[in-house]
Amino acid sequence: MTREIISPYLVIVFMIMLVFSSCIPVITTKKANTTVSANYNNMPSDTTNTGIINWKAFFTDPDLTALIDTALSNNQELNMMREQVNITQYEIRARKGAYLPFVSPVVGIGADKVGQYTVKGASQEMSTIKGNKISDPVGNLMLGVFATWEVDIWRKLRNARKSSIYRYLATQEGKNFMVTNLVAEIANSYYELMALDNQLEVLRKNIEIQTNALGIIKLQKQAARVTELAVRRFEAQVFNTKSRQYHIQQSIIETENRINFLLGRYPQTIQRNSTTFNSFVPKTISAGVPSQLLINRTDIRRAEQELEAAKIDVKVARANFYPSLTITGGVGFEAFKPQYLLQLPQSLLFSAAGGLVAPLINRNALKAEYYSSSARQKQAVFNYERTILNGYIEVVNQVANISNLQNSYDLKAQEVQALVKSVETANILFKSANADYVEVLLTQRDATESSIDLIEIKKQQMHAMVNVYRALGGGWR
Repeated sequence: MTREIISPYLVIVFMIMLVFSSCIPVITTKKANTTVSANYNNMPSDTTNTGIINWKAFFTDPDLTALIDTALSNNQELNMMREQVNITQYEIRARKGAYLPFVSPVVGIGADKVGQYTVKGASQEMSTIKGNKISDPVGNLMLGVFATWEVDIWRKLRNARKSSIYRYLATQEGKNFMVTNLVAEIANSYYELMALDNQLEVLRKNIEIQTNALGIIKLQKQAARVTELAVRRFEAQVFNTKSRQYHIQQSIIETENRINFLLGRYPQTIQRNSTTFNSFVPKTISAGVPSQLLINRTDIRRAEQELEAAKIDVKVARANFYPSLTITGGVGFEAFKPQYLLQLPQSLLFSAAGGLVAPLINRNALKAEYYSSSARQKQAVFNYERTILNGYIEVVNQVANISNLQNSYDLKAQEVQALVKSVETANILFKSANADYVEVLLTQRDATESSIDLIEIKKQQMHAMVNVYRALGGGWR
């Protein structure tokens, strides 16, 4: 009879919960636009892609590859990111445990003293078990296992685990993106260091040339062919060039230590052979097609995984409005004396209960979380689209940069050759009194600046090669 009375009430309560839970705010989700152009800025289409080449095959300088190898093992920021990957992996385990039953063993010991003239005390005074009077105070021993389980009716807990898996994958891609940037940053700093060495060598050669010219000017002053002004102007030029070499030496120290920092070690000399720098020829780059960026670039892949996680977070937030079913139960033994604890069935205890809970009133917090998850999903869409656009533009910029730098280098090399010859001509004309000292000074200065500019363009070429490799998604494999 009791079961017939309770059952309709349970059905009614459940229906009320479902009605209230169905009053969920309406939100709109945004779909990402992943359409990209068929080619890069009308460049010829070719599926050959430099970005898939392993960095050890792309960089062939043994000193550079040794530096990158050390950095991938010792860089503190990268190691911190590896630990972050581990943290997200543990989060998956925690989420998985949330939808499994929580089982806890329980061992309890206690005592209870009640007043003799109370109802409970009087009953205890008159009670006996197996001819033995119950002692006062009454002891209590308990040994059992109790469990709690939230039944994942609406897949809320499973979706939360699925979301944490996508975030784990996003963190993995974030680590790979850091590897890409680390490889590129070390390579760029390495080429910058070699360029500084060559610029310093140019200054030292020019100091020697200018010092010799100063000696000739002093001899000509003694012969009354030039004035004291010419001597002072040549001295000033020598001092200026000597001063510039210290600025480059400071830049060399700072660049070396930037590399040492990336390698996770204290300052020391960076091994390199800078004499080969001017003979470097940037590798031929194959950009492939833009759709390959979705696979090769780890920042795009990270944004994609974060978007998937955000989509599932919306489902989890929605499921919070539905009723949740929790089942609790336990089984064990309980007795007031140790000798009775394991006697069956007198000491056996068990319990089982189920609870259905749904939010009916004051659901503002749930609504706020639901709206927030929707906003985060749209934010993730915008971030995904922005990352794709940024990758496309980076490739176009760097490919164009390689072409323009090559044209600039060719013209600058011709300029340097012309100025070197003009220095020789100016010196000959000056010795034969067919040119004044100002022409010699200006020609030497222009030749020095052009030589340094040529090295700078070579450095920019190597940087452009590295940057387009990074833009195509290379370096993390």
